[in-house]
Amino acid sequence: MLRCAGRLASLLLAALLSASSLILVAESHEDQGFHGAAGSRILLQDPHQHTHDVHCSRERSRAAWEAIDEYLMPFVEKEKYELPSKCRLRPVNDMFREQEQHKIHFDINDWRCGFCKKAFRAEKFLDQHFENRHKNLLDNSEGRCMADLCGALHCDLMMEFKKPKSKCNAAAALRNRHLCESLADSCFPINQGLAASRLHACFAEFFLRQFCDAHTCNRGAKPFPKGGRKQTNRFYLALCVLTLILLPLFYLIVFLHQREMKKGVQDLRRFSKIGQKKKPS
Repeated sequence: MLRCAGRLASLLLAALLSASSLILVAESHEDQGFHGAAGSRILLQDPHQHTHDVHCSRERSRAAWEAIDEYLMPFVEKEKYELPSKCRLRPVNDMFREQEQHKIHFDINDWRCGFCKKAFRAEKFLDQHFENRHKNLLDNSEGRCMADLCGALHCDLMMEFKKPKSKCNAAAALRNRHLCESLADSCFPINQGLAASRLHACFAEFFLRQFCDAHTCNRGAKPFPKGGRKQTNRFYLALCVLTLILLPLFYLIVFLHQREMKKGVQDLRRFSKIGQKKKPS
């Protein structure tokens, strides 16, 4: 009886120990499961912690930068002028600049993403791809939407947007002119020393004539009167074409002239020989 009681007690002790170990294991698994679930929730939330809607037109931002690059930057580069950091016309202040620089254009129907090398048939599909797949590369901080400057930079003209003929909105023209003049003040400040102020004043005057004077209801005022990069390229292209056309024509005229000269010399010699033969008789 004592042996049976001892065996029973040992079995009960073993059962209690195994049950307690199972409970500890279950609790540890529950703790691990909780931490794993919490970790997974954090991972799921992380991609959305810094996402925010972009309320900036990519198309109009592109038009604004095209106006800057075509009608301002050639003159800035020529004088080696550095736009100040507070100037909103600097390329680094364009939130889409990095994505635009990663566009690879092989052919009219072949656009590639410079980040993942995916191919698209048109630029608009590549823009949608940037919006869907590479939105995290945008720095959507304040003051980086170039489309906000379209009123000053004549984006509609750059986009070849044909407005219906209507009466000029004097209030809108005045707002755009004020925006344009504020850009001139911030990009070409005149309170930085005598020599710098002269240069800044020249650039400010240029910017006012190039961009701001056209913001008026006077139909005679047109934007970009100083010309730009494309006009210069077209001039050189026309000059090259004209040279290619006139140069062969010049050589042809020289060749024909030399041939006529040789023919005239030969005729003169023949006539002289004929005259010499007739003379003895």
